[in-house]
Amino acid sequence: MTQPVLIGLIAGGGNFPILFAQAAQQEGKKVIAVAHQGETRPELGSWVDKIFWIRLGEFGKLIQILKKEEVKEVIMAGGIDKKKMFSKIHPDLKGLLLLAKMGHRKDDYILRTVASELEREGFRVYPSTALLPSLLAPSGVLTKRHPTAEEERDIEFGWTLAKELGKLDIGQCLVVRNGAVVAVEAIEGTDETIRRGGQLARENAVVIKVSKPFQDLRFDLPAVGEQTIQNMHEVKASVLAIEAHKTLIFDREATVRLADRHRITIVSR
Repeated sequence: MTQPVLIGLIAGGGNFPILFAQAAQQEGKKVIAVAHQGETRPELGSWVDKIFWIRLGEFGKLIQILKKEEVKEVIMAGGIDKKKMFSKIHPDLKGLLLLAKMGHRKDDYILRTVASELEREGFRVYPSTALLPSLLAPSGVLTKRHPTAEEERDIEFGWTLAKELGKLDIGQCLVVRNGAVVAVEAIEGTDETIRRGGQLARENAVVIKVSKPFQDLRFDLPAVGEQTIQNMHEVKASVLAIEAHKTLIFDREATVRLADRHRITIVSR
């Protein structure tokens, strides 16, 4: 009998690690998960062959686990709350050396550095969407409601600025209304950016989330889902513009249904 392919899953928070593990199980692959305390959902353990827990920053322990389990191929799935970089990080020696190499803590730069170190240790880093291509957003208007002419102008206006924001590796999301930027994503993340921007705009805000121009598409793809739409509804935002084929939509059908219910437009371009 052919042995299942062995994959190392470096897991962050949210649904993505669980979805990946479920897809891997369906394909008969063996998954060794290294999960982060306080971030990864405990139920991931039900969908993997083994799960090991580390604290944020324990890079040496991560490497040790993967090598002991004879893992050669790894993927990184799920986010880490960036605010914890200032209070919840517990680096071991390899983690300290990695932090020293970084110099700064821009999102994409951190992930590229981690991936490079993994490759230096002999691992191959694969795209997190390798088993789940259906999560990537197709192009077009995904909802029943289409953007108005004014919203189209805001999308066009904000899109260029969001790409410039991405070049600086600051964030992936901004909120605009009537040709004005009302919120820019920084370390607080997309959900807080939507809440802050929506409150400032009061209503009909346009939320734009794009990939960074030089982003390594193996990890840290922009992601949206039902929670994104719920946050938009709470602040009366009207449009979500995302990048086709470079954005993850979790539970796409449920997300689109919720958007239709709240008369929110989702545009994938």
